[in-house]
Amino acid sequence: MTFAPVGIRCPEHANVSGAQQPPARTLQSVRRATRAAAAPATLALIGINVAVYLITVFQGGGINLPGGKLFYDWALQGHAVSNGDWWRLVTAMFLHGSVLHIGFNMLALYWLGTIIEQALGTPRFLLVYFVSGLAGSAGALWFTSPAEVTVGASGAIFGLIGALLILEYLSTGSLMGQAMVLILVNMAFTFAVPGISIGGHLGGLAGGIASTYVLMRYRMPSQRATGILLAAGVGIASVALAYVRVRGYVA
Repeated sequence: MTFAPVGIRCPEHANVSGAQQPPARTLQSVRRATRAAAAPATLALIGINVAVYLITVFQGGGINLPGGKLFYDWALQGHAVSNGDWWRLVTAMFLHGSVLHIGFNMLALYWLGTIIEQALGTPRFLLVYFVSGLAGSAGALWFTSPAEVTVGASGAIFGLIGALLILEYLSTGSLMGQAMVLILVNMAFTFAVPGISIGGHLGGLAGGIASTYVLMRYRMPSQRATGILLAAGVGIASVALAYVRVRGYVA
C-alpha cells in the first residue's frame, strides 16, 4: 500500500513501476489474492469471530438472538469484571449482538486489517489490534453502568482507524486525509445512533493511535523492542484504568 495525499493507493494505481498494466479483471483478482495472502492474521480474526458468533447463535435464540453460556461467560460487564472475570476485557471483542453487527464489523476488519497488517507486519498488527481492544473495553466500562453488557470488535476496529491515521500522517505530513474522514463519519454515527458503545469506540481509537505512534516512533531495528514495550504498556494502562473503574463495584 502507498499512502498518498489523495488517500491510500495500491502500487498499481500509484504507478510505482510504470509498467504496462494487465487487464482490469486479472489485476483485481491478483490484488485480492495478494491482500489476503499478506494479511493472515486479519483473515484468522475474521474466522474466529464468525465461528464464535455461530456458537452463540446455536446456544442462543437464533440468528439475530445470540446467547447461551459462551455469550454469558465472555461478555463485558462491570460487575463480572470486578468479581474477577478479567478475561472479559478480551473475550468481549469476539462477541456480536446481531447479523448486522458482525457483518459491518467484519467488513471493516477486512478492509482496515489488510491495509494495517501489510503496513506494520503481522506481529505488530496483532499487538495494535489487541491493545486497541483492551483500550476499548476500558472505555466501555467507564461509559456504562456496572450491570450493562457490552460486546463487539468495534473498539479494536476503531483502533485500526487510529493506526491508519498515524500511518497516513507519517507518510503525507497531513492529518486531514482518508483516515480523518473515516474517524469523523464513524464518530458521528457513534454519537447519533442509540445503543452504540461511545466509550468503547473512543477508547479503541485512542489505543490504536497511541500504540501505532510508539511502534512507528521506534521502528528502527535497534529500537523495535522499545516500541513494542511501549505499545504493550498502552494495553497495561488500559487494564489499570478498567481496574480503577470496577474496583468499587458490588454485585
